[in-house]
Order: sequence, then C-alpha cells, then structure tokens
Amino acid sequence: MSSWPMRTPVPYSGFHLVFGGAGILAAIFLAWKLPRGTHPQVLPACGLILAVSEIYKQGFLYYIVNGGQYDWWYFPFQLCSIPMYLCLILPFAAKIGRKWERLLCTFMYCYNLPGSILVFAAPYGMMHPYWSLTIHSFMWHILLVFIGLLIAFSGMGSVSWKGFTGSTGLFLACCGIATAVNILAGPYGYPDMFYITPYYPTTQPFFSTIAEQFGIMAGDLAYIAAIIMGAFILHLIYCRYHR
Repeated sequence: MSSWPMRTPVPYSGFHLVFGGAGILAAIFLAWKLPRGTHPQVLPACGLILAVSEIYKQGFLYYIVNGGQYDWWYFPFQLCSIPMYLCLILPFAAKIGRKWERLLCTFMYCYNLPGSILVFAAPYGMMHPYWSLTIHSFMWHILLVFIGLLIAFSGMGSVSWKGFTGSTGLFLACCGIATAVNILAGPYGYPDMFYITPYYPTTQPFFSTIAEQFGIMAGDLAYIAAIIMGAFILHLIYCRYHR
C-alpha cells in the first residue's frame, strides 16, 4: 500500500537540497532547544524509531523491490546503522556504568555525526524510485544528525583521551564484524558493510582510486584511517567546547 513510485531524484536537485537542507536545519534547532533533562529518554526513543523504520524498509525491499529475495547490500550493519543498536542499548549501558554510556555517546558523536552529514554531499544511495524508501533514507540520516548534535550540545560524550580511544576501539570492532558479514554473505549477494568488502574496491570517492592503484586493502585501510582522523578532530572540538 505504501509502494508509491516516483521519479528517482537527482543529486543536488531541488528535492535533495530543499528536503535535506530543511531537515538538517530542523535537526540543529531541535537538538539545541530540547530541554537538557530529557536527553536520556530521547535517545532510546530515537533508537526505537530507527528500528521500526528499518523493519519496514527491510520488508519493503524484500517483498516489493526484490520479489521475495534478500539483498545483502541492504543488511543493516552500515556505519549509519550502528546508532539504531546503540540507542536501544543505551539505557542498559547507563545501568552498568556512566562510562559505558559516555563511550556509546562518544561513538555516535565522533563516528556517526560526520558520516550522516557527509552523506548529503554524496546522496547517491539515498535516492530511490519509491517515495517510501527515499523519504526513509533522508529522515534516517536527518535523525542521525539530530542524535549526534544532541550528544554534542548536552555533553553526554567523553572529554577524555581514554573515552575517544574506547569509541575508536568500538569502531574497529564494528569494522571487524562488518568484514565478517561481507565475507560470510559474499557467496549470496553483494554485501558491502562499511564499504570495506574484500571482494571489490570500495565505492567511496577518492578511496576507490587508491584501491584501484594500490589494491583493495590499501583503499580500505586508507578509508578507515580517514574516518578515525575525522572523528579525532570532532573529539578535539567537543573537548574544547565542554572543558
């Protein structure tokens, strides 16, 4: 009933610029204005919204787009999928210890916020021939911007070097899981979790050139290193703001 077809939007078209720009501005405004005492309840609620919408998306892809076959390209373990899991387990992490809550929040600020913003600069994977999927993709990444900024404005992340290294360790662990999914599911489709599959060069701009020139592993390692460097810069900004 919700498989409304549309002409696939073109990157940097009016739809992309207006919807994406308005969504990011709304995310900034809401993250800044939200009462600080509500943040521990808001993040798990965001995780629930992401989870429900992901279940809908997986069903839509399976039944409508792929005719009853599973497409491993859309397995929900991309970098931008991780906040769905982290927001849901955040209340349990907080009960174990505040440092675990801060570690998860630091990860979502340092590693998910830049990716969710940069995807609007290269939105090729966000455009679909269905209104449902296109709006889902836009709203998903807008919500990730909101989550990252909410953590940044509220100071829920860590200002310590140990906190950043812990979040980086979590990122590398996720890279390991993504690689395992890519290898194990490789015979059944075209999985590309974290865009670091060992079967073909990364599809990310610039790093795909490195992979073609120096090999797939070189391209993947350069891509991972660039992500960590970007996260480190964001952490320095966060520390300067909250110290």
